[in-house]
Amino acid sequence: MEKKENEKIIVFGNKKIRRLWHKDEWWFSVVDVVGVLTDSVDAKDYWYKLKIREMKHGVELSTNCRQLKLEASDGKLRETDCANTKSIFRIIQSIPSRKAEPFKLWLAKVGYERVQEIENPEFAQERMKKLYELKGYSKDWIDKRLRGIAIRQNLTDEWKNRGLRKEIEYAILTNEISKATFGKTIEEYKKIKNLDKENLRDHMDELELIFGMLGEKVTAEITISKNSKGFAECGVAAKQGGNVAGNARREAEEKIGRSIVSKDNFFLTSERNKKKKNKKVLVRVDKNEN
Repeated sequence: MEKKENEKIIVFGNKKIRRLWHKDEWWFSVVDVVGVLTDSVDAKDYWYKLKIREMKHGVELSTNCRQLKLEASDGKLRETDCANTKSIFRIIQSIPSRKAEPFKLWLAKVGYERVQEIENPEFAQERMKKLYELKGYSKDWIDKRLRGIAIRQNLTDEWKNRGLRKEIEYAILTNEISKATFGKTIEEYKKIKNLDKENLRDHMDELELIFGMLGEKVTAEITISKNSKGFAECGVAAKQGGNVAGNARREAEEKIGRSIVSKDNFFLTSERNKKKKNKKVLVRVDKNEN
């Protein structure tokens, strides 16, 4: 998918880091990252020597790198060592620079938090709740979103226990539930909300979340009650669970007088709320001046 021109470069510490959207994830120029995190006058040479030094210890940093074409300083596209987020973090760990220390400390913190979450899953839920709060979501929305995550986890656990293993199988069944519940596949739904790689559920309103939860919860219950096994039988349960939620959605729309499926996403809603607040402030200022 083609990305906007201004999304090809990010700025860190007043320095530019080139990146490219490749195979559904961001890939970053390793040389640019090295240049940001070191005091080297020649980032290419530093990266070359870093690979040689680590190879002596049995570590091949370039293993997970890809040669992708990025725009060079002369405006031409040239093949450049690129790494995804996971591999970039590994490379950063090998850079002995004070500028890289904040990244290393952050990685250590993330690792420690992950161990905590494995030992006590409630830590993960609380951390997620705080992240949503920082992004500006309401308490009621967050409660529903977290409940939806729990229901989704329960459903995928059932699928896993019944012979489903591949992510593509999960995706197909999720689409079946979505089509029956909302009349839209996940991709069609994201297009309505003008989303790209963002998580669809993070941009649903409370009613959308509720009917999404209903479809997945009923699917899980049907799967259990009928003791569905394998992809085909779980697919039947997915359609049936989605149909229950779809019927409820259509009845609700008839009573409410509008579609449950909304074009709004969280970012648009947030911007509108900001504009409303700004207008109120301006009105108060004008009244005070008069």
